[in-house]
Amino acid sequence: MTDAIIQTIDTPDGPFTILSDADAGVLASGWTDDVDRIVGRLRAADRPAALTRGETDAAAAVLAYYEGDLDAIDAVPVAQRGTHMQLEGWQALRRITPGRPLTYAEFAAQLGSPNAVRAAASICARNAPALFVPCHRVLRTGGALGGFAWGLDVKRRLLDREAGVPALVA
Repeated sequence: MTDAIIQTIDTPDGPFTILSDADAGVLASGWTDDVDRIVGRLRAADRPAALTRGETDAAAAVLAYYEGDLDAIDAVPVAQRGTHMQLEGWQALRRITPGRPLTYAEFAAQLGSPNAVRAAASICARNAPALFVPCHRVLRTGGALGGFAWGLDVKRRLLDREAGVPALVA
C-alpha cells in the first residue's frame, strides 16, 4: 500500500485516531493516540508504506457526530479489504440505525445466515474503521455489550449517546 495520513483528535470518549488513504477513505480508526495500535488493526498486506501526520477529511465528521449529528459519519468513505462476506457485513453495519442496535443473531440473519452468529461477531471484531463502520451497534442476545476493540466503556457511551438523541427515542 502507498502512503497514508494519520490524525488524532480529542473527543469526549478520549483521543480518536484516524488513518486515511490518499483518496480520503478511512482505513482504520479508534479511541487511542497509539499509532501502532491503529495501523495494527489492518492486515499486514494492507498497511501503508509511510505515514504522514496531517488533517483528514473524516475528522470533521467525528466532531459533528459528537455534537449530535449522528449521521455525519455515514458519508465518510472507508477503504476496507476482506472476504466477500466481510465486505457485505461491513456494509450492513453502516445501515444499522443509531439508537437501534441489533444482536449478533439479528445481524447474522440480516446477512442471510441466521446460524452464522460467530461469523457475524468475527466481522465486527475485524472492523478496522471503528465509528465509521459502527460495529458498536451490535450486542449479545439479551442486550449484553459483547466485545469491542476500544473497550466496553467507550461502547456503552456510544450506545447511550445514540439512544439519547430525541429524534430516535420515539
